[in-house]
Amino acid sequence: MPIQILHAADFHLDAPFASLNAEQAAERRGEQRELLARLAELARSRGADLVLLSGDLFDGGELYAETGQALVRTLGQTGCPVFIAPGNHDFYSARSPYARLAWPDNVHLFRRAGLTPVELEGKACTVWGAAFTAPAREDSPLAGFAAPADGRLHLGVLHGDVEGRGRYGPIGPEEIAASGLTYLALGHIHARSGLRRAGETFWAYPGCPEGRGFDELGDKGCLWITVRDDGGVEEEFVPLARRRYRVLEADVSGPDPAAALAAALPDDGAEDIVRIRLTGESGVEGLDLAPLEAVAAARFYRAELRDETAVPRDLWDRAGEDTLTGLFLRRMQERLAAVADDGARADLERAVRFGLAALEHREEPMA
Repeated sequence: MPIQILHAADFHLDAPFASLNAEQAAERRGEQRELLARLAELARSRGADLVLLSGDLFDGGELYAETGQALVRTLGQTGCPVFIAPGNHDFYSARSPYARLAWPDNVHLFRRAGLTPVELEGKACTVWGAAFTAPAREDSPLAGFAAPADGRLHLGVLHGDVEGRGRYGPIGPEEIAASGLTYLALGHIHARSGLRRAGETFWAYPGCPEGRGFDELGDKGCLWITVRDDGGVEEEFVPLARRRYRVLEADVSGPDPAAALAAALPDDGAEDIVRIRLTGESGVEGLDLAPLEAVAAARFYRAELRDETAVPRDLWDRAGEDTLTGLFLRRMQERLAAVADDGARADLERAVRFGLAALEHREEPMA
């Protein structure tokens, strides 16, 4: 029969959520614990044969008592064996939360830096895993490894960086190809990789199950992996996140920027954390953000606004004037023409605003 695997990684439980206020940060940590319950329910309701957790379950070496209790309780409710390979954020040591928690019988924690096997009871399947035992490791956890050709299904669970050159368990594709594993469940990269293949070995990163910042955008979750009887592997992405981080753009040109913003925003984001790039044209003084922030706050869990509007085009018409403003605008046009980077252009647009505001009451014909 096919083997059904739930693969997740990079929860970063008890992350500080520094961009949120204290109340929202505490709420988000509570929601991370709820995420564990959804993971357990998914494993149980869909009949997973095993759960592979590829490290960085914790954000650091300290854990709130409520989080540890939730982790132990929910992993014990999956209805199947659970295998954990600690990563660089939650590396295993005698002082780590891993060593202090009382794990249920169905949870196996890999504690050594070298790969060790665990045979799955009642199935011709062996799970290989290893742990980070320090905040970094420069060697590959797969170096020199080859699973025995014994007719069993061999799976791997590791935290590491495929094709990485850094300090976080760099793994070469050639090592994956030589491993003899049917599926390698990886963690460390927070973006979903899609199902990949090296030689006869399939591998994947599930990405983080819920974003923690604007570098982790969109739907997040875990992978449901099916290993078929013929050795083929299928992947299904299963969303788990309650909230998404999103970057939106809204053109707020016109006499009523708040109305323009309200018309441009989607209606499906009540649970989301968004950054809204305000584009279009606005006056020399820029936008009054207060009414725009009120519009956004009513639509989303949290919203931050960025004024990226440009100086009205008709102001540039004054570049031909024989005034200080004309000279200033001509010089700024020259600088803008020489810049291709969007960020640098936005900075220059802001400089134009400040310069025009400073010159607003100092118009004198040039000699």
